[in-house]
Amino acid sequence: MAFILNSLLMAIAFFLFHLIKKGTGKTLGYFAFVVCWLGFEFAHHHWELSWPWLSLGNVFSIQPVLVQWYSFTGISGGTLWLLMVNLMCFHLFERLWIQKKPFGKERVLSGSIALLVLLPILGSIAMYVQVDEPSKTAECVVVQPNIDPYLEKFNSDVNHQVSKILRLASTKVGRKTDLVIAPETAISQGFFEDEMPLLPFYNTLVEEQKAWGNAALFIGASTAQKFTFKHSRAAKPFDSNLFYEAYNSALLFQDTQASFYHKSKLVLGVEKLPFSDWFPFLEELSIENGGTSGTLGIADKPEVLRTDAFSFAPLICYESIYGEFNAEQCAKGAEAIVIITNDGWWRDTPGYKQHASFARLRAIENRKYVARSANTGTSCFINSRGDVLQKTPWWKPAVLRGTIGLSSETTFFSRNGDLLGRSALIAAALTILFSVFNAFRRKGTSS
Repeated sequence: MAFILNSLLMAIAFFLFHLIKKGTGKTLGYFAFVVCWLGFEFAHHHWELSWPWLSLGNVFSIQPVLVQWYSFTGISGGTLWLLMVNLMCFHLFERLWIQKKPFGKERVLSGSIALLVLLPILGSIAMYVQVDEPSKTAECVVVQPNIDPYLEKFNSDVNHQVSKILRLASTKVGRKTDLVIAPETAISQGFFEDEMPLLPFYNTLVEEQKAWGNAALFIGASTAQKFTFKHSRAAKPFDSNLFYEAYNSALLFQDTQASFYHKSKLVLGVEKLPFSDWFPFLEELSIENGGTSGTLGIADKPEVLRTDAFSFAPLICYESIYGEFNAEQCAKGAEAIVIITNDGWWRDTPGYKQHASFARLRAIENRKYVARSANTGTSCFINSRGDVLQKTPWWKPAVLRGTIGLSSETTFFSRNGDLLGRSALIAAALTILFSVFNAFRRKGTSS
């Protein structure tokens, strides 16, 4: 359903291109095609129906050596590159096979296509070999417990699951380990954050973390908070005087103290019902896919977490698709990126592979190392070039220990976000307005 609906939405760009080209001619029409597509992809990151999985620039996550310049443009640069190459190839096809022009007269266009393909690749390779390794490092342990999200995760004892994660981690934690990373909703039983010290697994976490020495623990959880008023659409009645808001959370646990992070970018249908601010009855249509259902609460802005050793950008699952969101975290001082996710929902399909590969683009955009913990799927370490240094197999309990580079330097993309996408959205709006004005002017002239 997500792919079908998303494809229909993306067809809006083609429809606008058709109308503008029909009304104003080829030149402005093809310009409209590029800016409307780019503008739509940018807008698709920022509205209620946001699902930017199919943004064209994501395709280069499987060959990141080709797009090292994403540190300037983000994935919008890849989308623009693909659109321009395809558009020029179409024109070459049109001239040679439809207009029947001899190839010799199209050498300039052919050469332009070759340059448009080769120059970004050569520039990217040059950038790839020149990326400096950070001098500051941290040691992380990444845990993949492989707990079935359909049959086990939300239907079995949470203490047993937490103990399994801690046992796996302890096989790799050493005296130099700075951070242990466990996956999304690793603590699958929901709890109120102010009551955590009263829960059975709390003492287990305290004792195990003490045994690790200096290592902090970053672990996913389902949490909630109580409020005296309904301050958001995610708030639900708790009793006659209180409301509660549920979160897909993570907690950073160190020195027996926990700080909570709440996921901001929610999955449509499972964690968020679009437009339920205006149509509250839509909350009843939410999909229960383990844990809580209905619209969840979110953090107000991108956050950075800090251990005693370093600071990092926390990303829970779907948040790792949002490059500009992650860039804002890195601009706030994150020295590395930490992703926790489940990915078992997909079973053994391309979904978990795509999700893991997108993390490589976040590494390039911000020139940060990535440590990724998945409940199952692909847990891995990624360097600032987007290379996967270590990874786990599918559907097997596993644990990795690795050293990540730490850098407080920011890229152009980290500092400025998606300027290309934002500019395209403005250009698309102006083009649409001009075409509407032109249509009214022509209508007035003809009458």
